[in-house]
Amino acid sequence: MSSKLFDLTNKRIAFSGATGVLGKAISLHLAAEGAELVILGRNASKIQQLIEDIQNSGGKASGYTCDVTDWESVSHAASQIEADHGSIDVLINAAGGNMPGAVIRPDQDFLDLDLSALKQVMDLNYLGSVLPIKALLPLMLKNKSGNILNISSMAASRPMTRVMGYASAKAAIDNFTKWLAVELTTKHGPAFRVNALAPGFFLTEQNRSLLTEADGSLTSRGNQIITHTPMNRFGKPEDLLGAVQWLCSDASAFVTGTIVEVDGGFSAYSGV
Repeated sequence: MSSKLFDLTNKRIAFSGATGVLGKAISLHLAAEGAELVILGRNASKIQQLIEDIQNSGGKASGYTCDVTDWESVSHAASQIEADHGSIDVLINAAGGNMPGAVIRPDQDFLDLDLSALKQVMDLNYLGSVLPIKALLPLMLKNKSGNILNISSMAASRPMTRVMGYASAKAAIDNFTKWLAVELTTKHGPAFRVNALAPGFFLTEQNRSLLTEADGSLTSRGNQIITHTPMNRFGKPEDLLGAVQWLCSDASAFVTGTIVEVDGGFSAYSGV
């Protein structure tokens, strides 16, 4: 087997949502493996800090401030990226998240749903992937090859209580990933691929208070998740690195339209 099968040397990877807990770990790993990171995000200071962390580790990175839910903003960033780099090889869409108004708490019912919050969650998690693809695909077409990696969730295929808006948006990402995989390869050739990564439960700033108490012990929801995860733990950021590298590299050249689950067995377990 070639030692270069998983090689990322000089692959230019545009990455939205890279400054979060999981995104940062993935970015640092990809850069350490030789990729050049093009960071997209709303917070300029967080982008700059990540760039410095990557560069201090010997990697290459640049950053562009934009709102992935706003077409004019994303389009402007794409123009800047084209001017600076010409083209990209890979796009990772990791911008996403939830908000309280799009959650149905145990003391609420569906009629309490905040429609404004629902729209924001759908925009961030769905349009926040669609718009960067629309803006940056031309930079892949210049190379006559492209590789897109969306970030899904276990909530997409296994509907869970409370997180209605987030789960619906991620289910849309799964569907869009498969649709776009067929669209791009049939119209632009087999050098274009689209896949999604579906993490299981990882402790992030977004869900830490939902899954753990202030003293670090598990909440009742956290206990439910661990009980239904055969590996009996939450994921760690480093658990995603191998799957991401595989999907970004030529090792997955015949893989497209696939949702790759990294969940410690959660999706395989029926609870019995």
